[in-house]
Amino acid sequence: MRKLLYSTLWITGLLACTISCMEEQDFDQFDDLRVTPTLSSGIFYLESDEETINLAGPLGSFYFEEVTFEAFNEQYVAERLIEGTITYQIENTTSKRLRIVIEFLNEDGRVLDVERFDIEANSPNVAEYPVFYGAGGKNIDILSSTKSLRVSADNLGDGSSVSANPDARIIFRSGAEFLFQLQ
Repeated sequence: MRKLLYSTLWITGLLACTISCMEEQDFDQFDDLRVTPTLSSGIFYLESDEETINLAGPLGSFYFEEVTFEAFNEQYVAERLIEGTITYQIENTTSKRLRIVIEFLNEDGRVLDVERFDIEANSPNVAEYPVFYGAGGKNIDILSSTKSLRVSADNLGDGSSVSANPDARIIFRSGAEFLFQLQ
């Protein structure tokens, strides 16, 4: 009998603890949910050997291209862009000083922003340059209004010197991370 009494008290105590720890669930919290995904993407890649740069001659342009940038074509996406970072990586093992210019163009071809990189000769280490847009950085509207990028690369040196590096080249790449507010 005593065992039955202890078992009954134990089960009653357990049920009391379970009921007392329960709290009413609030499913309206879903309305307060904020989703902020980050999208990462490469933007463009430029690579040129020293021979091609020499062919451009002193102070000549060895690369020019306009690249379509359709990341924010949909108004829904453009309106929800919170911030972004474009990171440029540069490695130059050539004997040339170089300049790379990126122009951000709107749909009418008007320049919204310009990034200019003057690159020293024989810089085998990868240099990284992050550019921030949004709070604490450049105006976020630059990114959301950009429809294309104009990329040019110029030889600021001579047209005949050759690096001691047998595979001398410039490598310029960029990637981006964008943060969105979906609700």
